[in-house]
Amino acid sequence: QVQLVESGGGSVQAGGSLRLSCTASGRTFSSYAMGWFRQAPGKEREFVAYISWYSSSRNYADSVKGRFTVSKDNAKNTVYLQMNSLKPEDTAVYYCAADRGIAFSVKTDDYDYWGQGTQVTVSS
Repeated sequence: QVQLVESGGGSVQAGGSLRLSCTASGRTFSSYAMGWFRQAPGKEREFVAYISWYSSSRNYADSVKGRFTVSKDNAKNTVYLQMNSLKPEDTAVYYCAADRGIAFSVKTDDYDYWGQGTQVTVSS
């Protein structure tokens, strides 16, 4: 069992930055790939970023590529999402998720554990 807790959300103006953190309980954090997803009001939850077990592979949604960076610190059981050049369309609840599989996936069904989410609001 893995429990995930996100933090770092907030309200910023367009062009600003935020860093989200997701801290996991459990001793096998390094065995999980991690994903970040987001869900805006009235929309489906969508993939944002992915990082593999030992950070050897990273993938991003086209909408955030070049602006967001995902990183993982296995010693701290924490995954980060650095978000720069934020836009109003980035406004959403952001979730981290853990995947025991070894293949990259953008599907929410492929992730085994989820955090409770943290709100990010970007004003124009």
